[in-house]
Amino acid sequence: MPAPSRRALLRGIGGAAVLGGALPLLSACAGSSGGSGGGSKTVTLGSNASDAVPKKAFANMYSAFKTKSGITVEVNTKDHNTFQEQINSYLQGTPDDVFTWFAGYRMQFFAAKGLASPIDDVWQTIGQNFPDAMKQLSKGEDGKYYFVPLYTYPWAIFYRKSVFAQHGYKVPTTWDELVALCKQMQKDGLVPIAFGDKDAWPAMGTFDQINFRLNGYDFHKSLMAGKESWTDAKVKAVFDHWAELLPYHQDGAVGRTWQDAAQTLVSKKAGMYLLGSFVAQQFTNQADVEDLDFFAFPEINSAYGQDTVEAPTDGFMLSKSPKNHAGAVQLLEFLGTPEAESFYLASDPSVVAASSNAPTSSYTALQKKAYDMIGGAKSLTQFMDRDSRPDFTSTVMQPALQNFVRDPKGVDGILSSIERQKKTIFASS
Repeated sequence: MPAPSRRALLRGIGGAAVLGGALPLLSACAGSSGGSGGGSKTVTLGSNASDAVPKKAFANMYSAFKTKSGITVEVNTKDHNTFQEQINSYLQGTPDDVFTWFAGYRMQFFAAKGLASPIDDVWQTIGQNFPDAMKQLSKGEDGKYYFVPLYTYPWAIFYRKSVFAQHGYKVPTTWDELVALCKQMQKDGLVPIAFGDKDAWPAMGTFDQINFRLNGYDFHKSLMAGKESWTDAKVKAVFDHWAELLPYHQDGAVGRTWQDAAQTLVSKKAGMYLLGSFVAQQFTNQADVEDLDFFAFPEINSAYGQDTVEAPTDGFMLSKSPKNHAGAVQLLEFLGTPEAESFYLASDPSVVAASSNAPTSSYTALQKKAYDMIGGAKSLTQFMDRDSRPDFTSTVMQPALQNFVRDPKGVDGILSSIERQKKTIFASS
């Protein structure tokens, strides 16, 4: 997900507690200027871009919009994880006109609850800028558009080219080669796989990769949609594979943030790191950035090869009752242009444009590789916390996967518990 800083999620989002009378910490900008007409020169925007790199990139984009339109974007930035945790109560209160969010199921969830406005009018203007895959990711279950995509990025295994060259490591393309490489790295005094799951979402990425490599895209999507059993032998096989790899992961993962884990790759203490390409934000020295590379998660089942790529897509939505509707539409139309994407990417080269018309001439080697990986995939996923119900992933999967990381021997009880809770949650509306 980069956005790049990713996402702890929507704890308890489906519960009645979010409807309580307490004023949510995440609230709209106090300075919202009124009127639904076109006269207002301010549009308010709720943002989860709290990390330095994306925050600056967004600011450049909003500044360009003001120059073009005369409309000021008043940004209400909240800590990335706090934004996710409070999004439901925020949207049910008095949210900003526009807010940052995620494509696919996560967007559809709020659209279906009437907590966002359809933007088919915006898409009449920007539609030609996007490929069909992005159009599908931007539609609600009712077939209307609710989302303007800005950028996307792949999840992959990142490494330092100089470390691989120094030790003579080869990029693994099969599971057995990956395990053998981990063993060799351990012998060479490296942490084979950097890992930090303090915010409870990174482990979901490991599950996703193993599941769609082992069981294929269709089973993975069906499992995320609540249509398969978590006690199925296919799911147990995912955890068996993960348990084989877990000893090569960095110890103490549940107490470490993804940023801290990334620093072990920066300092060459870790050999590899499975994460989104936003990991590049943690490489502040240009020589280190140029030393960074990645490869697709290796094949496990030859029937599926490496044909699925996890490529979360981030962008914007229109709130249910924007105070400045006309200005918000103007902003969204601008955000859906290759021009806007270029302003963003100039400051954040860890991601690639969602638009098929955005210029790629300024892309770094890493961006070009990411662009090719996403473009060449047979199937794209959005990440567990975006491909499934937010209440299920936050209240069930996050703690369950942390329990597995702490004690992989308890997997049978963990899977039984997940399945029990899944039935209850997916049975509700």
